[in-house]
Formats: sequence, C-alpha cells, structure tokens
Amino acid sequence: MKGLVPSKKKTSYLINDEFETYLQKHNRVVPLPLEYREMLRFTSVIPLLDSSGNDTFWKTAFYSESDMADINRSLTKIYALLKTDGDTQVLEHLQVARIDFCEFGNSKPFRVRIINRLNDNYDHFYVKRADASRVYGLELEDLLSPNRVTFMVDKDTLIEEHIAGIPGDDFIKNYLEDSEFNQIRIAKEFVKFNERCFVRLLGDMRAYNYVIDITPDIEGSQFRIRAIDFDQQSYEGRKSFYLPQYFKGNKPIIDLGIKHMKMETVRQYQMEERSLIGFRVKSSEDRFKELFSVMRKDTLSASDKVQQLSKELSHHHKSSLFDRCETMGDLVLTNIELLLAKDFRQSIEF
Repeated sequence: MKGLVPSKKKTSYLINDEFETYLQKHNRVVPLPLEYREMLRFTSVIPLLDSSGNDTFWKTAFYSESDMADINRSLTKIYALLKTDGDTQVLEHLQVARIDFCEFGNSKPFRVRIINRLNDNYDHFYVKRADASRVYGLELEDLLSPNRVTFMVDKDTLIEEHIAGIPGDDFIKNYLEDSEFNQIRIAKEFVKFNERCFVRLLGDMRAYNYVIDITPDIEGSQFRIRAIDFDQQSYEGRKSFYLPQYFKGNKPIIDLGIKHMKMETVRQYQMEERSLIGFRVKSSEDRFKELFSVMRKDTLSASDKVQQLSKELSHHHKSSLFDRCETMGDLVLTNIELLLAKDFRQSIEF
C-alpha cells in the first residue's frame, strides 16, 4: 500500500467560452445574486469543532450586520435556485444558520447551512471558486456514475449541492466492525468505486474526499461510496493517483477485500461496473460526445503531467493508444474507449 499526496498547490484553470456554451446548453449556467468574492468579506472566523471537541479544519465566518443581511438574502435565493428551481415562495421560511470556510481546500469553499424556521430542519450547499477541471469532474460524475449531481456556475462562482453520507475516514474508524455479510458488501462497493474513479481519471480519493451512504436492506445494509471532491479530475501525472486503493487511509477496506473476496470475485465486480459505465455512456451518447469535443481541446493540467500519465497508462494497459493523446481530455476519453472496446484490463493488486 503506497502513500500518495497531491501536488502542493493545484493550478486553477478558467472555464473557457466553449465549455461555458456547453454548460449553458445543459442548464448549468445560472445568473446568481452573489459572487464568490463577496463571501470573502467576513470580519472574523473561529475554529469549528466537532461534537468531540476536535478541530474540523473548517472555520465559522462572521460578517458585519449590513453585509450579513445582504448575504442572507442572496444565499437563500441561491438555495431556492438549487432546490426549487427558484420558487421564491420558500424564501420566507429559510434563513442562513451558519457559514463555514475552509482555507485548506484548493477551491477555498464556503459551506452554507440553511435552516427552515418552520421545523428547524437544515440543509447545506457550497460556494466555491469555479475551476474548469472541477466542473468537468462534476459533469462526468453526473454522466458516468450511478449518482446525479446538482451544481450551478456563474462566471467564477460555483454552487454545489451537499452530498449526504458518512465521511469515509469516519466510516473506516467506526463502521467496519460489522457482520461478515456487510463487510463483504463494503469491500464490493469499494471495488466498484475504485473502478469508477480509474475509468474517468478522478484522483485524490483519500478517505475524507468521499462519503458512504448506507441504506438498510432486507438483510444487512447496502453501501454506496460517493465522491464529494472533484478538484483532482484528470490533473495529476501519476496513474496510481487515480486508484483509491493506493491511498493509505483506505487500507482497512482493502484488507476486508483480502479477507473476504477471491480475485475472481473482484474481477466480476469490476466487469459489472464497467458494463454499467458503458450503458451510461450509450444512454447519453450525444451529450457525452459533446462534452468530450470540448474537454479534449481544453487545458486542464501541465504538459509534463499529461506526458507522464500518458506513459504510465500506456504501460499499464500495454496499449499504444495513449501515445497520440495531447491533453487530459484525450486521456480520459481513451481510457473510456478501451472500456467500451472490452480491452480494459484493471485489477486491484491485493
């Protein structure tokens, strides 16, 4: 099990005109009443601690009274756009309960807690700097994964819905001591998640960058692993960076796979996931082609990273198809084309 870390600072890439046209066509571009930079006008922050008193690495932001009034109106409108297609009837019941800021993330996100005053129920969404690779990552998640993702873009501001689930690191600490039946299901889902990330080259799936959604079933539970961080969509040059199996924090789940599954079973689950991805590509073929006609021409990483990843994928697949790739978009498309051509060979190295 190797330990992996991303580049110290990820370069941000602007959404170009062609990609913005694509996003507009598919209703991802929405005029927003607030820009990301306006969220930076906080006057003070205090560390946000969890229920056990541990630092969450988020800070709760505070604003002047006049700024907070404007921000509250704008953020509740954004929530209405995100959840009710802008229906303003819900606004009178909504209020911003808290705004948290994370200075460590590449996108330096704000997490907004919205509360319904009628029943004290709350929900969250995120305000981030719009970055092209991150938005491609969200769009690919919506197209190729079993999950739908809601997000909106306006110039350099990105709004993302909150993806509910137990953070992966918390899940690994507290939920792996389960029945053998559930442990097998957890390991199975990780195999499928590992496959999804590698096929579309989504990197940096350390345990705190994904969540686990648990659904009670007739016997035991069903588990779904969902990525929540798309900063590292086809950015790094190392092949292993796109395989969650190689991150040290994920080792306890890998150990479950070693304990409960044979390699033949692992390959079966991989083939199942590839078939599902292939079905999703074919069911949204026009949009898929349209997205990659834009992504293949876009600059999403440094040329040396593209060259490195091209060489490593060529060696991994024993295929010369990657030699012709000039961009990260080319590499992602070629990886998926190998899947659809049934030439894709990838196995978790226990």
